[in-house]
Amino acid sequence: MTISGLLPTMLIGLLVAVALLLVAMAAFSRAAARRAETVVPPVGRFVEVPGARLHVVEAGDAREGRRPIVMLHGLAGQLHHFRYALVDELARDTRVVALDRPGSGYSTREPGRTTTLEEQADAVVAAMDALGVDRTVLVGHSLGGALSLAIALRHPHKVSALALLAPLTALPPASSEAFRDLKVPAALRTVFARVFAVPYFLHRRARLLDLVFGPERMPADYPTRAGGVLTVRPSHFVAAAEDFAAVAPVMPRIEAAYAALAAPGAPPVHVLYGRGDRILDHREQGEGFAACVPGTRLELVEGGHMLPVTQPSRCAEFIRRAAGIA
Repeated sequence: MTISGLLPTMLIGLLVAVALLLVAMAAFSRAAARRAETVVPPVGRFVEVPGARLHVVEAGDAREGRRPIVMLHGLAGQLHHFRYALVDELARDTRVVALDRPGSGYSTREPGRTTTLEEQADAVVAAMDALGVDRTVLVGHSLGGALSLAIALRHPHKVSALALLAPLTALPPASSEAFRDLKVPAALRTVFARVFAVPYFLHRRARLLDLVFGPERMPADYPTRAGGVLTVRPSHFVAAAEDFAAVAPVMPRIEAAYAALAAPGAPPVHVLYGRGDRILDHREQGEGFAACVPGTRLELVEGGHMLPVTQPSRCAEFIRRAAGIA
């Protein structure tokens, strides 16, 4: 057989090999997701709200004179970041509610719904109403900080104080390297998530964890106790990519309304930032925000971005001060 005759056979063989590799990668991703869900299953109950079904964990009891606490995680996170230590610690003082944001963790959302921060703000408030939670202390980490600010601006009567941990408060001039993999066109997200996301994440795992946790070290039990293993679920990637794409159009509107947070009667704002944060710049996001919102109580510590996991005792003290708990 001539070379020209071999080419079609070689091409077919190559295509078959590629197809088999893609099938194997998809099967590996499905198996990894099932394993993650076995190791870290749902631990709370579900609350139906317009456009979403939210996974919620509750602990502690309301006490006379003490406001309940609602905790909102960041981009590509889930409520176990707070269950790692903060939920049980703060439940000694008051009622605590932690939830998976729409689409994240075990919360789901209808296609095209509850993606923007404004839509998620309304969904969280609907969940609060369903749970009988009012005048809450909102604890928001990272993107959950921006969501907390959106809630305070859209529903100020629902918020008694804001305790923000490494919050996103302004649209950065450039996104962190940790999120570059989320810049997948909408039409390709599901395919990418089901086939490529898990192998690619495992390939970049060391670098990503260094960005997310550095300069601190990731706790050895983070994958299970803090739910980190749930990152390998394809649905997790799709939701994170959707949330990431939805930030830029909305964040400027939130920033433009910050004057309302300094008005008389507005809930007090407390911000805690790590000086070594490799995801968000504490000078831009912390000090810059404090300059925009007079009266903000800004505290800086030596640490990185994952303060709820790496420094839970420090975060608990900070939240107690914001909540007025002696």
